[in-house]
Amino acid sequence: MGVVADTVLARGGRVMGVITRALVEKEVAHQGLTVQHVVESMHDRKALMGELADGFLALPGGFGTLDELFEMLTWSQLGFHAKPIGLLNTAGYFDGLLSFCDRAVDDGFVRAAHRSMIHTGTDPDALLEQMAGSR
Repeated sequence: MGVVADTVLARGGRVMGVITRALVEKEVAHQGLTVQHVVESMHDRKALMGELADGFLALPGGFGTLDELFEMLTWSQLGFHAKPIGLLNTAGYFDGLLSFCDRAVDDGFVRAAHRSMIHTGTDPDALLEQMAGSR
């Protein structure tokens, strides 16, 4: 996240962060963001990100990335928002996850319409265009 934020800032963009107070106290917070929202819990963090965001784009990451991705997918599935959700599938990073999602559809655990909420691509610009076209 820090590399993405630094790159956007270096190119004159604006970056908004949402972080828990506990992480700020551990000095994990990025000090150069345009706007930094400090919240009490991870649930509060996801709720505020969900409120502020125009869409959600997951880059390769770990469990936190997957937690946020699936929470936003679930909220969309339940009708809490209708914002686009994308995976930047760099070097096939999300291939296994996408296969899992396809299997969940095949086995009847996920509706095909809900699986189709996940936009994927390897080119960031094309993926953002795809997501913008789905609104």
